[in-house]
Amino acid sequence: MSFFPANDPALGDALACDAIDLVIVPRTSDVGGLAVRRALPSARRRMVGPFIFLDHMGPAQFRSGQGLDVRPHPHIGLATVTYLFAGQVVHRDSIGSVVPIEPGAVNWMSAGRGIAHSERTAEDHRTDGEALHGLQCWVALPQNEEEGAPAFAHYDAEKLPIEHAEGKTIRVVVGRLYGRTSPVKSAWETICADITIEAGAKLPIDPDAEERALYVTSGEIDILGDRFGEGRLLVLRHGDRITVLAVATTRLILLGGATMDGPRHIWWNFVSSRKERIEQAKADWTSGRFADVPGDSDPIPLPE
Repeated sequence: MSFFPANDPALGDALACDAIDLVIVPRTSDVGGLAVRRALPSARRRMVGPFIFLDHMGPAQFRSGQGLDVRPHPHIGLATVTYLFAGQVVHRDSIGSVVPIEPGAVNWMSAGRGIAHSERTAEDHRTDGEALHGLQCWVALPQNEEEGAPAFAHYDAEKLPIEHAEGKTIRVVVGRLYGRTSPVKSAWETICADITIEAGAKLPIDPDAEERALYVTSGEIDILGDRFGEGRLLVLRHGDRITVLAVATTRLILLGGATMDGPRHIWWNFVSSRKERIEQAKADWTSGRFADVPGDSDPIPLPE
C-alpha cells in the first residue's frame, strides 16, 4: 500500500484505566478508491514494537466493474504485512511475484534496499463487484537488514494456527501467542493475532511482548470499566496483564513485539534509520532506478 497524505491520527479521551497508555483515533482518507483509517504512525506514538504503520482498509463494497487500484510504488527499509477479512487483492512486485491474497492468508513483502509493487482487484473479481476489508501494516526492518535483498512470502490461511476456546477464536498471524506459533518469518521479535470474541467472553493478554496494542476492527470491548468501539487503537502499558471483556461480538487485532533498535524516519513509502537514505530513495524513484513491476504500469510519481 502507498502512504497517502493525511493528518496525524487523533488521541482519544483521558482514561480511568491504568492498563492503557494511549488511545489513538485513526484519520480516514482514500487510497486507490478505498476508504482507509490510519492508526499508526501518530503524533505521539510512531511505533508499537516493529509496527510503524497500520491501515484499516474498508469495509467497502465495490460496484460492478470497480475495484482496488493501487498503482506501482516503491518501498525501502520495511516489510509490508497484508491481511484480509473479506475480498481478494492481487499483489505484483518488481522481483516477479504475482500472488492473490484472500481472507486469513498473509502476504509478507520485505523491501530491504528497494522494491516496487502494486495491489489491484483482479478482473474476474470486478464483474459483479466485491467486498473488501482488511489491514495493511508495515514493520520496520532491523538496522542490519535495512539494505538486504528484497523478498516476498505468501502464507495460506490454513497454515496459520488457530485456537478455539471459551468463546474466542484466535488466529496467530505472526509470532507465538496462546501456545501457538505462526510459520511467518520475521526479522524482529513480532506478534500479531486476529481475534474474535463472542459477547460476554473474556480474553486475557499477558505482558510477554515488550510493546503491545489492540486495534478494534468491529464490535466493542470493556477493560476495567472503560469501553472502546470500532476503530480504536489501544496502546497497552508495559508489563501489565489485562483482561478484555467483549460487550458485543468483537473482532480485534493484537500486535506488537520488542522495542525497535532505534528510531525510524518515515517519508511517503520509505522507512529508514538514516535520513540520507530516504533522500537517496527519493532520487532513485524519480530517476527510474527502481526495477519495474512486470505486467503493471503507470507508477505513482514521487509526491511534491
